[in-house]
Amino acid sequence: MGMASKIRILLIERNMKIKDLAEQLGYSGNNMSNKLKEDNFSEKELLKIAEILGCDYKATFVMQDTGKEI
Repeated sequence: MGMASKIRILLIERNMKIKDLAEQLGYSGNNMSNKLKEDNFSEKELLKIAEILGCDYKATFVMQDTGKEI
């Protein structure tokens, strides 16, 4: 599942619209819609989105052969 899908789920959970999130990020609604469509977010943006949505953001790599998280 891509980050855009996860953000959409969180928006539903928080009863927020894409437009609301865009405004809090200082983006236009069209810009935010494009970022969601392309699933194109920087880690800095994801951290800010997590803050706005009241979530923790954890970016990890998990080794497939050992399950070790890095």
